[in-house]
Amino acid sequence: MDLNKFKSKIIALYQSLRSEKKAKFNRHVSFGDLFTDRWDTARYLGFGDGSSCYDNVLVLGDVAVGENTWIGPNVILDGRFERLEIGDYCSISAGVQIYTHDTVRWSISLGKEPEEHAPTKIGSGVYIGPNSIISMGVSIGDRAVIGAQSFVNTDIPEEARAWGSPARVQTQN
Repeated sequence: MDLNKFKSKIIALYQSLRSEKKAKFNRHVSFGDLFTDRWDTARYLGFGDGSSCYDNVLVLGDVAVGENTWIGPNVILDGRFERLEIGDYCSISAGVQIYTHDTVRWSISLGKEPEEHAPTKIGSGVYIGPNSIISMGVSIGDRAVIGAQSFVNTDIPEEARAWGSPARVQTQN
């Protein structure tokens, strides 16, 4: 098969899958998400039963995710230097970034200092709003809510509602 014929077949398959997704769910997803199953991706990554993870999620290092957790599109889960743990029944919204390290000291020392790292833990029943960033070493307690576009650089207690940059606890049950 020549390259142009192969390309035409891929394009036709893409268009067919895209039309099926639009008709069935009234949505458009990335190319990779048309060819993969979010629940199969989560199983492949060793995440808990019932969890789902979009194909375009960047997963690095030691990342553990519990059961029935939704990992939205364009998320970064970075457990390269320490363990990143996410509990059961969490919603990790689109564009969230969760880290276990940073390279601030390394950068400003022109490479003389090492990266800093610490484990990061997200409890069960946690909602993290779109485009939020969770810094290394942070623990977020069970059933906490993190507002959209928040920068979380300190621990958040269970059942707290926090938002802002930096995120601050606004209410707690």
